[in-house]
Amino acid sequence: MDFFFHPSGVAVIGASDNQAKGGFHLFRNTIQSYQGPVYPVNPRLPSILDRPCYPDVSSIPDDFDLAIFFVPAPALPDTIRACARKGVKGIIIESAGFAEAGESGRFLQEECVSLARDHGIRLWGPNCMGLLDAHRRHVFSFMYTDAWKTLLKPGDVSMCVQSGMLSAGFLMMILERGGLGISKMCSIGNKCDVQETELLDYFIQDPATQVIGLYAESIADPRGFLDLASSTHKPIVVLKGGRSPGGAKAAMSHTASMASDHAIMRSAFRQAGIIEVTDVNELMDVLRGFSKTPTCRVRENTGTAVITFSGGGGIVTSDLLHEAGLGLAELGKETLKALKTVYPPWMDPANPADIWPAIEYSGIRKVYETASESVMRDPAVDSVIVHIFTNMVESSMFANLARLRDELGKPVVAWLAGMGDALKAFRNGLEEVGIPTFDEMGRCVSVLAAILRHHRGRGSVR
Repeated sequence: MDFFFHPSGVAVIGASDNQAKGGFHLFRNTIQSYQGPVYPVNPRLPSILDRPCYPDVSSIPDDFDLAIFFVPAPALPDTIRACARKGVKGIIIESAGFAEAGESGRFLQEECVSLARDHGIRLWGPNCMGLLDAHRRHVFSFMYTDAWKTLLKPGDVSMCVQSGMLSAGFLMMILERGGLGISKMCSIGNKCDVQETELLDYFIQDPATQVIGLYAESIADPRGFLDLASSTHKPIVVLKGGRSPGGAKAAMSHTASMASDHAIMRSAFRQAGIIEVTDVNELMDVLRGFSKTPTCRVRENTGTAVITFSGGGGIVTSDLLHEAGLGLAELGKETLKALKTVYPPWMDPANPADIWPAIEYSGIRKVYETASESVMRDPAVDSVIVHIFTNMVESSMFANLARLRDELGKPVVAWLAGMGDALKAFRNGLEEVGIPTFDEMGRCVSVLAAILRHHRGRGSVR
């Protein structure tokens, strides 16, 4: 599979000089992200972006590993034959018009798969958005944006998505929201040849990948997929499309995927240690939570400590913890004694730790730092949720909380409330020191529950 990510030479079949077309953006993204030789193919043009253009694959003077196909579907069989003569190892088919388009498209897709196998060529797609590798800055996709150049941050999360537009939309959310570093993003569409189980195996072996996410409408090799998931300590988070009869019908017309009985699949996911989510935002948040929690040494289910500036917020979070199967920690005597040093004389600390009266009595920095230190070091606490009103504090105040998280191996998540630019700046600052932040109390709890379940059953990510 490595030649898809690190090819020796790339041909862009269907490159265009028309900025309104995907072929232009596909070629431009490729030449701006890939440092090796790139060969645009278009019989109508002598050059594109000052690069010589070739009328067909056969006229390219050199051999190359990878072709990206972005012309009408009927041209693919001849393209496979021409690529075989050039020693091509793989073709990423970003065009549509194959099995998702009906019987004739399905026949064409099957013909192309058979032909490619005869020539030893792997096919990626069709009906997809290709791939990107954030560490090598490879963008083999027709994304109509330059945002990736400045906002795409290398990280340890790799994703495989069956839908083309979902991968684009997901990536745009990452770029806009921030906080999640990407290793590899793969859109495989109809997955006529390369499929999610092969990519899962690749991600498991990839040292640059520590957290794995998937959107799948079907799984081509369920047994192999589940066996691989069971074999790794890396967290695997899956959003399964086609869970309902209506969703299954839509999946069939979208990527020609036959969805399975989801009750059976859900049970199999659970047995294999896979974390299942139900929408794209949750997928993004859980992946970010795992990425920001690289080590976790929690094995026993002791309890969560909640540090909050709102009594009501503490109550709601307690209810959510209970509903997620998590309990509140019984704080030890030393912890309560430490908290009492910053609380007003008339108030006894408890869990949730409502620190607003303490803030008025002892000052915000001292209270947050005392509360964080004491609850994190409490043996009865296995994790911490901290509530923060961002317009009152600075993210640097929580650097010690992040350090304690790493030292003690206890997960920490934060719910943020605030307004305007101060909220965004605080979120960025807190995630830079390694604490995942969320806008909803419920999401804090669901992400924390996923992290704790994974690590108790599977061990540390690293």
